[in-house]
Formats: sequence, C-alpha cells, structure tokens
Amino acid sequence: MIEFKDVEMQYPNGFKGLKNINVQIAQGEYVAVIGLSGAGKSTFIRCINRMHDITKGELIVNQTNVHQLRGKEIRQLRRNIGMIFQSFNLVTRSTALKNVLVSFVPEMPLWRKLLGIFTQEEKRKALTALDQVGILDKAFVRVDQLSGGQQQRVALARTLAQTPGIILADEPVASLDPMTAKQVMGDFARINKEMNMTVIMNIHHVDLALAYATRVIGIRAGEIVYDGQASDVTEAVLSQIYNGQQPVEEV
Repeated sequence: MIEFKDVEMQYPNGFKGLKNINVQIAQGEYVAVIGLSGAGKSTFIRCINRMHDITKGELIVNQTNVHQLRGKEIRQLRRNIGMIFQSFNLVTRSTALKNVLVSFVPEMPLWRKLLGIFTQEEKRKALTALDQVGILDKAFVRVDQLSGGQQQRVALARTLAQTPGIILADEPVASLDPMTAKQVMGDFARINKEMNMTVIMNIHHVDLALAYATRVIGIRAGEIVYDGQASDVTEAVLSQIYNGQQPVEEV
C-alpha cells in the first residue's frame, strides 16, 4: 500500500529531513516510528499525505505516485488518509458530534456547507464512529467539557467517519496521562485489527510503541536504522536508534 523508493526530503534551508528511505508498509499493519526529537519521524509520516513534499525518489500510496499529484488529486488522496495530531484540532465550543460531522464537509455541496446541513446518513456515520471509540454517550457534550483522552477519541472518531484506509498519528498520546495514553493506544490497536486500517504512528514513548504496535521503524538523523517486529527490539537496537541516548520508556 505504501512504498518509499530512495526517498529524500530536503527543507528550504538545506537540511535533509529524510535520506535514502526505502521501505514498504502493507495494508493493515500497525507501525510505530521511533527515534530522537528531530530525527525525522514527523517528516516521514507527513510525506505520506503530502503535508511535506519529497525532493528525491518516489513515494507510492495505493499505486499512485504521491509527488506527481496536483490540486484536487491531493485532496482525494487525503480523503483516504486520516491524520491525527497531538493537539486534537477540535472546535472546543462545539459538541463531539459536530466535530465528527466536520469530516464530511469537504465532499458536501456548497449550499449545505453554508447552511450547515448534514444528512441522516452522515449523522448515523458520525454517531457510529463515536460508538467505535467508546464515547457515544458524549455525542452532545461540548468538547471543552471533555477530558484530554475523550477529546483525542473525538479526533479519532472524526477520522474514522471518513473511512480511511490509512491512519497517520503524530504523537497522539504525548499530552495524555499514563492511563489515558494506554486506553487511546488500545483504541488504535483495536481499530487496526477489527477494521484492517493501516496505522502509522510517530511516538516518543518506547514502552507504548513496543506494547501496542506490531512493527517498529527506527529513524536516526533522517535514516532508517531499524525496521522489524516490535517483539524483536532489544536494548542494542534501541541504543542504535537513539545513538546511545536514553529513550522515553515510561509514561
């Protein structure tokens, strides 16, 4: 489903965020991307949905060369790729349900966008998504009245409502307390397994990455230095990924 072929990504200031990346990720995998801050983890994830443009090589998603897409084609690509951020990106004065319904706005005709009218089918899908992450009872509660974990679940439900084949998550549990972080990681694992959605997650907490993901990609200074099963990660592997420094291991 996703293939990096000799990919490099260079920022305008000349800094190379990614170097010589060659990796394949199949449909339905749960991949944790780990490494030091600034190693290229976020860059790796954001190239997949064209938030960053690669400067060399090929990046193939669903048999499509992502770098060659333009305008409407990029928007269509992103409809199949859900993106979840550390900051949630929710409208806090609106209800959980209304935040999930936002996922349908890009495909709506202009008159419905202006009037804020959603179909019964769209409402059903939004409520189903909230149910899938265990917060259906919060559908009509304002987001600013929800806990951090519940807000992240609203963000996850908003992504599920658009029925993507791929979910990208950029530090989704960094701002959550330990118990809530584990609950949200469990949500990702369940959705990955039950819905066969590809999950690619940039995460600092090594213990969570190893406990919930099935595959780990370790990035150091823009290069992949480890790619294998989470169960095969050893202290020696972590030392290689983190250049001998101590990773974040506990939450």
